[in-house]
Amino acid sequence: MASGAPQKSGQMACSTEESPSFLDALLRDFPAPLSPESPLPWKAPGTAISQEEAEGELAELALSFLLSRNAPPPLAAPLAHEALSQLLQTDLSEFQKLPREEEEEEEEEKAPVILLDARGLARSFFNQLWEVCSQWQKQVPLAARVPQRQWLVSVHAIRNTRRKMEDRHVCLPAFNQLFGLSDAVDRAYFAVFDGHGGVDAARYAAVHVHANAARRPELPTDPAGALRAAFRHTDDMFLRKAKRERLQSGTTGVCALVTGTTLHVAWLGDSQVILVQQGQVVKLMEPHKPERQDERARIEALGGFVSHMDCWRVNGTLAVSRAIGDIFQKPYVSGEADAASRELTGSEDYLLLACDGFFDVVPHQEVAGLVQSHLVRQQGSGLLVAEELVAAARDRGSHDNITVMVIFFRDPRELLEGGAQGAGACQAASGKPGPA
Repeated sequence: MASGAPQKSGQMACSTEESPSFLDALLRDFPAPLSPESPLPWKAPGTAISQEEAEGELAELALSFLLSRNAPPPLAAPLAHEALSQLLQTDLSEFQKLPREEEEEEEEEKAPVILLDARGLARSFFNQLWEVCSQWQKQVPLAARVPQRQWLVSVHAIRNTRRKMEDRHVCLPAFNQLFGLSDAVDRAYFAVFDGHGGVDAARYAAVHVHANAARRPELPTDPAGALRAAFRHTDDMFLRKAKRERLQSGTTGVCALVTGTTLHVAWLGDSQVILVQQGQVVKLMEPHKPERQDERARIEALGGFVSHMDCWRVNGTLAVSRAIGDIFQKPYVSGEADAASRELTGSEDYLLLACDGFFDVVPHQEVAGLVQSHLVRQQGSGLLVAEELVAAARDRGSHDNITVMVIFFRDPRELLEGGAQGAGACQAASGKPGPA
């Protein structure tokens, strides 16, 4: 689900034909639940997690584990959901950790943060997942065999010349199945997060933004509002974690949630998303940078300042004016996301999400031409288009981490029929922008 691998490209296929063989193979490798002495088959999410972090962290743990063992994605998501929902209905007090004395003092005027032993919880969760797999080996429930929309997604990420890879990305076509949403609206979620000052904030956002969005009561009626609220709540959660664990990192982020025939996007900072429709680039958003007049006015009204060094920076440090995390730059660096919505007509070609390592060197208006040229050379195959776009950014001098994700709304072979007509043109979105 979330990925920081140097390379990742491919198609998000949707088929449950391999479900029985996958479950057979998994239970051959794990013929019994874990004993207290058995090593964990996955890495526990730290030493302690708060109770409100449990759903996102364990969903990520299960989905990553199942997909790494080649579970069919339409099976992996409902398996993870069933095991997680069963675990969360049990009494988790046995995993509760006593807060340190300084934490008790800090939280004395607030609702206390309940911390759970991450390793013990991860062990119990694996055994719950094992139980569900054992039951489903006999018969996969009908609800887990509902056909899902197929998505062709090409994604590629490189560390480039940076010392560390601080980007993370999320491809979640099975959004409804992972969170047990049973209404008639299909949903798929995609995101790119670009960390700075360490990877902690980017990883955290890649685990929790969509989990928080799924639990927002306004999701069915106001998905864009749910995304804004999810960014804000994730920022609040990470700031509490950063205070507990003395973390200083931050992350920009951009996400897209497709709900039926409507596209919703939300963003913080300078990671960006563009839509290409009939060869024309549609601008959906305006990145948050300190030099924006409204952002500068907001920062100065709070008592901060914007100065130019090698680029415009908030308080002489950060080159973005909104982000999750950055505990020592709050409230000047805001955790409030912007959002916009756009009805899909069926004439859309693809969506592209990328971090500033791409957009700093590749202008919006050149994206359609680069993609079209790639499709011509590959005879309509779009699987490796993100890899070529990343290479183009690197060749143009980008030294930053680079992540590019391309989500096709139409078969790439259809895009060849129209040729390069309109490629390179740019138009403003006619979607409904959300409030800042």
